[in-house]
Amino acid sequence: MFLHFLLLYLVLYVLTNHFRNKIQNLPPSPFPALPIIGHLHLLKKPLHRSLSKISNRHGPVVLLQLGSRRVLVVSSPSAAEECFTKNDIVFANRPHLLAGKHLGRNYTTLPWAPHGDLWRNLRKISSLEILSSNRLQLLSSIRTEEVKLLIRRLFKNNDQIIDLKSSFFELMLNVMMRMIAGKRYYGENEAEVEEGRRFREIVTETFQVSGASAVGDFLHVLAVIGGTEKRFMKLQEKRDGFMQELVDEPRRRMGNNKSCFSNERNYKTMIEVLLTLQESEPEYYKDETIKDLMVVLLSAGTDTTAGTVEWALSLLLNNPLILKKAQNEIDKVVGQDRLIDESDVAKLPYLHCVIKETMRMYPVGPLLVPHESSEECVVGGFQIPRGTMLLVNIWAIQNDPKIWDDAAKFKPERFDGSEGVRDGFKLMPFGSGRRSCPGEGLAMRMAGLTLGSLLQCFEWDRVSQEMVDLTEGTGLSMPKAQPLLARCTSRPSMANLLSQI
Repeated sequence: MFLHFLLLYLVLYVLTNHFRNKIQNLPPSPFPALPIIGHLHLLKKPLHRSLSKISNRHGPVVLLQLGSRRVLVVSSPSAAEECFTKNDIVFANRPHLLAGKHLGRNYTTLPWAPHGDLWRNLRKISSLEILSSNRLQLLSSIRTEEVKLLIRRLFKNNDQIIDLKSSFFELMLNVMMRMIAGKRYYGENEAEVEEGRRFREIVTETFQVSGASAVGDFLHVLAVIGGTEKRFMKLQEKRDGFMQELVDEPRRRMGNNKSCFSNERNYKTMIEVLLTLQESEPEYYKDETIKDLMVVLLSAGTDTTAGTVEWALSLLLNNPLILKKAQNEIDKVVGQDRLIDESDVAKLPYLHCVIKETMRMYPVGPLLVPHESSEECVVGGFQIPRGTMLLVNIWAIQNDPKIWDDAAKFKPERFDGSEGVRDGFKLMPFGSGRRSCPGEGLAMRMAGLTLGSLLQCFEWDRVSQEMVDLTEGTGLSMPKAQPLLARCTSRPSMANLLSQI
């Protein structure tokens, strides 16, 4: 009798939800949505591909019930445009996820703060004081020097197989740490080996815990039972302690002689810039604000840019004619009597096309950071309830054969003549709207300089006759399942110059 009653309840629950959605003009939704878990049973890893399959069956605007949350999945340029133009303010908030609660200091950091005065102030600080073109230019010598050190290290290991995943991560971490705190952790003459090991563990754990928290974000009881919340809290303690040490060290060094950092030309690191600003505006530049901005830069600016360069070189190794074309452009524009620098990258349109095509096929954020609707709105002609979480599947948009000719083929030429990184709402690896990524300028500078230097200085070969494996791994930044290994040999025309670095 009980089983019959339970079965009847399930059937009525499913049918009631289905027809209620129709009556309310909600977006199409897979049938059925199960009690408690909703559509969670439909999701597989990698998530962006799983959501893409659901969208292929039900349309580019789909409403899922994931546990306790309504989630709008958007996978077309027109729907994304509606979200980030007409409804940009409506979707300017973030959902309350576990990562935002624990790593985002209870939703008060730049990525997680709700749209309002706090967020506007944090965005202003990051855009004007940390990531502005002027600030990036002042610190360009750090990026140039670190790329040169990578080139020198590769030259010393000439004609050997190199683990490029580790090389690119260490490069980016050195760059970011030197810009932020004046430290370098990897390579020759590294100052703080143990400190570097600690931070690498923190970055790795951040991506692991954040990636593993998905189910707990929709079924909170599982986060408690599975220990995810405890892992987040322990991780935040580590992150906060590490960043406090980075802030305290220059504060002690500056001591009472803060006038030594009182003008622009004497600023040495981003932390010193913010500590100086703290003197005049302590209410805006609290230690917590400084630490949180720094950890966001370090976490978001290392693995992502390193991953883009790794994907780009992987694609080039599988397409040697394209690799050679990019090299020829560098030889023609830069020559072979000096190394490429950041100012050259803007004069290398084909290299730029290679990077754009890489980000189209393998965006390191295949699902944009989630948004949440602050009020009811309309997307694609459907009613979207207040409090709905928005996931924009840019991987699906950027790999859609209905939008891109030969979408599965690596064709940098498709971007010939196009300006900038974005291409309407068909290509938006850094997001769009008021909550787009503020680090786009830094990422493009580093990706262009690093990839251009590697192509200018070395010939690159696969480690075997087999093509480089382009299988995607699991994780928030869509890493390669198999780290890139490749053989590099110095180009004969560059050997003399390389020996002098």
